[in-house]
Amino acid sequence: MRHDPLDYLSRELDALKQQGLYRHLRILEGEQSHKTTFDHRLVVNLSSNNYLGLTTHPKLREAALEATRRLGVGTGSVRSIAGTMDIHMELERRLATFKKTEAVVVFQSGFAANAGTVAAVLSKEDVVISDELNHASIIDGARLSRATIKVFPHKDADAARKILQDLPSGQRKLLITDGVFSMDGDLGALPALCALAEEYGCIMMVDDAHASGVFGANGRGTVDHFGVHGRVDIQVGTLSKAIGALGGYVAGSKALVEFLYHRARPFLFSTSHPPATAAACIAAVDVLEQEPEIIDRLWDNTRFFKAGLKMLGFNTGLSESPITPVIAGDGALAMTLSDRLFQEGVFAQGIAFPTVARDKARVRTIVTATHTKDELQFALDVFGKVGKELGLV
Repeated sequence: MRHDPLDYLSRELDALKQQGLYRHLRILEGEQSHKTTFDHRLVVNLSSNNYLGLTTHPKLREAALEATRRLGVGTGSVRSIAGTMDIHMELERRLATFKKTEAVVVFQSGFAANAGTVAAVLSKEDVVISDELNHASIIDGARLSRATIKVFPHKDADAARKILQDLPSGQRKLLITDGVFSMDGDLGALPALCALAEEYGCIMMVDDAHASGVFGANGRGTVDHFGVHGRVDIQVGTLSKAIGALGGYVAGSKALVEFLYHRARPFLFSTSHPPATAAACIAAVDVLEQEPEIIDRLWDNTRFFKAGLKMLGFNTGLSESPITPVIAGDGALAMTLSDRLFQEGVFAQGIAFPTVARDKARVRTIVTATHTKDELQFALDVFGKVGKELGLV
């Protein structure tokens, strides 16, 4: 009998189970919504990135259906060969206008947008100066570029300055931060980093995945929120979270976008978005521009839920966004918290090492615009009950 060369993976999985960190995939039965059914259980859903509820918005549904009827279900090619449709160019034009930049290029995912862009614009002679809590896609892009990677402590612009002071003035440098950090929900030190980038001649880049549709006028992101238009060279956004569909994009100069058309490997080697997805994204931009009150509802719900968790005595870190971690510390404890919440009717996924530090395990909650106050109060009551049971409050 042939020896299984992958049998070590089973041992790794057994170790996860022994540590209380093994997770199975929760199965969604129905549409992504604020209250829905996972694994045959009706729960208040606090684990979705569907900030504005656009996954089921009537305008996005109809746009997707109309595009499918008119253009089919797929494109049959990568963008650089035969897969660029009018609808893709329209989406990029609409996003560029929305983001107040010269141009936009759309990628198949936010991960591809980050990793593909960093890897394309840098080489092994260059250097990346990166916040220690930046998203994995930024880290992977930096590794793929083969550039030297310098990491500064979270949001510490003074530490970033010290790194820059020691680098040759003629060396190409990319200074990069998340706009909203996906695990802690706090904002990047964007104004201070923009000033550093200008002082030291860096390319300034921000990953605004969790800020898109959430921060700034009509959800334009942290560049708009902080008023630093024209000071960020590369803006990455997502179409998969608040926008409600799928994909990512890079906004910047026309030269940047045209270069990425020619050199970004995810763009060059992945089939383009189905017409339905592109059409839904265009409709989402319409909603952001025409229905800004939906963002107001998101923030009203966010403030209500944060205040409730604080009153209960949970450790919610330094969150400044609808992402609110409930920090348990120990990984197994965080997973137990998540499981008990689920049993009581609240879905808040547990997150542990290596996604977060070993002593910072948590459940991550995300409030949406479509939650009702009754649903959020129910979730708070469950958190209070389970938190006392586990000694967290």
